[in-house]
Amino acid sequence: MREDDRGRAGVVVVGETIAPSGARVLGRIPLGAPDAVAAAVVRLAPALVLVDLTGPRDAGPAAIEALLTRAPDLPVLAVAAPGADHVLVLDAVRAGATGVATTVDPAELADLAAAAAAGRPAFSPGLAAVVLESVVQSAAAVPELSPRESEVLRLVVEGLTAKQVAARLVLSPRTVENHVQRLLRKFDVPGRGALVRYAIEHGLA
Repeated sequence: MREDDRGRAGVVVVGETIAPSGARVLGRIPLGAPDAVAAAVVRLAPALVLVDLTGPRDAGPAAIEALLTRAPDLPVLAVAAPGADHVLVLDAVRAGATGVATTVDPAELADLAAAAAAGRPAFSPGLAAVVLESVVQSAAAVPELSPRESEVLRLVVEGLTAKQVAARLVLSPRTVENHVQRLLRKFDVPGRGALVRYAIEHGLA
């Protein structure tokens, strides 16, 4: 990472992944309960977060989603093993990762980290094409929503809680949660944060 990046804040590493060459590491946080991981990261106020994808299958994407729910503008670089399953890579991107690295070279990781910290897409060779193909396929196959689902989605994107949506639409909170769960399944996203990003990216809200 650039010297001014290191001086301004530094990076936090979640999990066991290596750190970028030359980066100032503010802390290392083990993968665990997503909300606890996110809270610990936010307290350190990094310029970039690296999240390990080599642990339990859903742990990395869940941590990314929880983190970006708390800090939506924080760049996150997911780090997977070389030859990682493309499904895992796409799970990390859907959760909100700025990029995905599949390298054990600290210098190569530093280049990707610098790009991610600047808000640019950062992918190891071959992964950008995988992500782009997935986005194109998703754009071509955005599920249709009922009028009620569209209303619920719009209010979720605005940041309303289930109780607030229920009050606005004169529904029960449980009915609203059922609509949200159907939306998650329709769009194949892991949680509310990813649902909001999907809706914005596809012009649904």
